[in-house]
Amino acid sequence: MSIQSPPPSPSRPVCVSGMDLMTEAKLWRNPCPFSFRLNYLALRYNSACYDWVQKTEGLSRIEYMVVYSLALCEGGQARDIARSSGFPKNSLSRAIAKLEESGLITRRRGTGDGRGQALFLSEEGRALFRRTLPAFERREQEMLTGLSDDEQRTLSHLLAKVVLNCAPLSDEFPKDFNPSATE
Repeated sequence: MSIQSPPPSPSRPVCVSGMDLMTEAKLWRNPCPFSFRLNYLALRYNSACYDWVQKTEGLSRIEYMVVYSLALCEGGQARDIARSSGFPKNSLSRAIAKLEESGLITRRRGTGDGRGQALFLSEEGRALFRRTLPAFERREQEMLTGLSDDEQRTLSHLLAKVVLNCAPLSDEFPKDFNPSATE
């Protein structure tokens, strides 16, 4: 597996980075470089991994994300998965129903008022996760090639700080948001 950009075509000029002009502009000549670089990295990781899962296991990205989420934190509810993944609840409901029908997950009544249902992987679901996890780990290692162990630890630490900084942010701008207003 390679994380390099596709080979250039004669109609797509290549820049010093080896990337096409549009990609290079978004990554290096952008007023919001961090966000676009993070999105680019996520795209390069997710596209390869989830496409592979689709081809080898027949699961969509959202279905596999449910399996992956439950492998990390069993007993979660659909709302927990929606909150942590950004997928809409209605899409998750369909994915969960399909996974339950295929025998990869089970539902149990949640604690409290009984409305929520806790989700768990079946043995088949756990086996699927164990079978597929190495591809995700491999892709991550491919992306980190070129960074020393110390650089990888530093990057992990810095990204963790950004994640924690983002945790209290709303998913939407306030209704009175005016981007042209200066502080």
